[in-house]
Amino acid sequence: MYGGDGLARLPADEHGRGKAVFLPFVLEDERIEASLLEEKRGFARARAGEILQASSHRVEPQCPYFQSCGGCQYQHASYEHQLEIKAAILKENLRRIGKIELDTELVIHSAAPWNYRNRTRLKLRSEPEFALGYYQFNSHDLSPVEQCPISSPLINRAISGLWRAGREGNLSREIEEVELFAKAEDDQLLVEIYCDPAITAEVAKQTAETVKSVLTQAAGVVVFKHSTGTWAAEPKQSVSLSAAQLTYNTRCHPFRVSAGAFFQVNRYLIDELVGVVAEGCSGDLAIDLYAGVGLFSAALSRSFAQVIAVESSPTSYADLLYNSPPNVSAVRAATDQFLTNRTRKLRPDLVVVDPPRHGLGEVVVRSLGALGARQVTYISCDPATLSRDLAGLLKAGYRIQRAHMVDLFPQTYHLESVFQLVM
Repeated sequence: MYGGDGLARLPADEHGRGKAVFLPFVLEDERIEASLLEEKRGFARARAGEILQASSHRVEPQCPYFQSCGGCQYQHASYEHQLEIKAAILKENLRRIGKIELDTELVIHSAAPWNYRNRTRLKLRSEPEFALGYYQFNSHDLSPVEQCPISSPLINRAISGLWRAGREGNLSREIEEVELFAKAEDDQLLVEIYCDPAITAEVAKQTAETVKSVLTQAAGVVVFKHSTGTWAAEPKQSVSLSAAQLTYNTRCHPFRVSAGAFFQVNRYLIDELVGVVAEGCSGDLAIDLYAGVGLFSAALSRSFAQVIAVESSPTSYADLLYNSPPNVSAVRAATDQFLTNRTRKLRPDLVVVDPPRHGLGEVVVRSLGALGARQVTYISCDPATLSRDLAGLLKAGYRIQRAHMVDLFPQTYHLESVFQLVM
């Protein structure tokens, strides 16, 4: 199921079919001994014990932290089977939530399943002893890790450097998180440090200088204060040392990506994802909603006379302005506000939407239906919200022309998909 758990059932009783039981790290058709952890009204959770009959798809995990670290869920399955699982989950979500039977081929795009991440964010602990890592599985406790096989080689070298500095007592106690972003060539880093909101400017500067001296391949170090307000607020930048951005080269275009801006994390599949979205499309006007730093806008500018790119984040919008070719108009606005206020006279040939995990929502889906673009391309990182939104778009008169699953997150349950709809 989506989330990475295996699914079993308790025996039927006088009330009917037995409860669903969710078991992490178990594959289909395996026989195992398990112990119940909790039982609720509609379901139960269990922990797998001895494997009595293993799946033919089961493999030995490559990471020593697998099952204790919460970052990966599928390392016990062969990569080929991971793709099969994700395709089945996507189709099941479409069927169950959207009442959609996919009648076109689901095209699978994959690449190397290890060392693919160009961005990694780690928690840091100073007491009772230094530790750097991720949250433990199903917990908010820290799971120390000294390597991360899904992160790039340069990021792993940086993790080792931070461990050495931390053990020697050379890292500030105000550091709560570290984010490492590597260039496409994996030869330079942008380091983001997230600290307690009470950190002073002087301590922030000292922290940046220390980290810069430890991570010699850092093009720049930026210190942020953790946000204290709404969860959606961008963290406040305290100080930057050297560069506050990297240039990320793609086949289509070089992109300035600043600290705090969103960019796709799979360094092997960025060009392929852009190709899936942009190739074969042309016309007078394309609209790129949730545009980020302009990854899709720049590609669309090659085959459309005009592109309107809409982004709400101040940081990403600044990069979008910088990265936009002359025929791309950058607009800083929330998508729902833009569609409500700015689109009455627009007649786009194509609308591209790449929303966050919570999807488009009813207002945006309804506005897209009213806009009546000839084609809508939906890039999704959540199959449940995708299925809900697609149902609304199909009701508005669209049909699914092509469907793609782009595996940006091997070894994890996360999946990216691209659906191309036509009116």
